[in-house]
Amino acid sequence: MQDIISSLEAYVNNRVPPGGFLQAVLSNDLQGAFMRADSRNQIRLHGIVSYIYNNLPMNCYGSAIEVEKWLEGREGEDE
Repeated sequence: MQDIISSLEAYVNNRVPPGGFLQAVLSNDLQGAFMRADSRNQIRLHGIVSYIYNNLPMNCYGSAIEVEKWLEGREGEDE
């Protein structure tokens, strides 16, 4: 799972856009996440979501808007 953690760290620390699978997970798009996941990540989805919940700032995930704002450096702004 180190590849996922590395991608999430790049997203949080450097605002690097994640791939489609992780973007769907961060955006709380379950259907999109499963559609984009390979078989390995489908199995790891619970662990990935747990890692995000326990380790990432709350304002960088939860909806597509929150992810977009994080990537643009506008986290915490009201729409």
